[in-house]
Amino acid sequence: MPPLDTGDPNIVVINYESGNLRSVARAVEKAGVVPCVTSDPAMLDSADAVILPGVGSGPAAMSALNARGLVEPLLGYIASGRPFLGVCLGLQLLLEATDEGDADCIGLVPGRVRRLPDGMKVPHMGWNTVRFQTEHPLWAGIPQDSHFYFVHSYYADPTQRDNVAGVTEYGVPFCSVYARDNVVATQFHPEKSGVNGLRIYANFVSQAARVSG
Repeated sequence: MPPLDTGDPNIVVINYESGNLRSVARAVEKAGVVPCVTSDPAMLDSADAVILPGVGSGPAAMSALNARGLVEPLLGYIASGRPFLGVCLGLQLLLEATDEGDADCIGLVPGRVRRLPDGMKVPHMGWNTVRFQTEHPLWAGIPQDSHFYFVHSYYADPTQRDNVAGVTEYGVPFCSVYARDNVVATQFHPEKSGVNGLRIYANFVSQAARVSG
């Protein structure tokens, strides 16, 4: 996919030692922008767009975000209306609490993170389809029921179902894409999902460019 003429928006990837930062940064670079990978909360002030990646344990990730003083700046950034993309654990952390360790999360999204049902092999690892429930600029050009790459044992269960923008089946139908206002978050890993995943990052960079322009 050729780089976009984006006007070099300032895209910040949050580093809290719980994310696959290198692959996320490379995916953004393929869209034509070198992102700023940082754990400095002050960098959010000048960001045109922010990505919160994440893999691993929810409680450990929350501990890392709190230790770096990132939770309140993240909430303030999101409240500003600028584009935000959460990836995998970066979706789950937006909710109020998680069944994993019965821990509190950021609390932006009403709802709870739940373990995939008994009888299903966990983690849910590999390719699965996403059925988009709404239209959105971030999945422009991506066919319905496209395959994306998942690695997770827990899933987000938002209370407000109108914001569930994509659904995937694995034992239960679960929220694989959340979208509300300037916030979009995916349970799958776009950076590991081939052409369609890279398209999501390219669309996100285009959205950021409109903010910076």
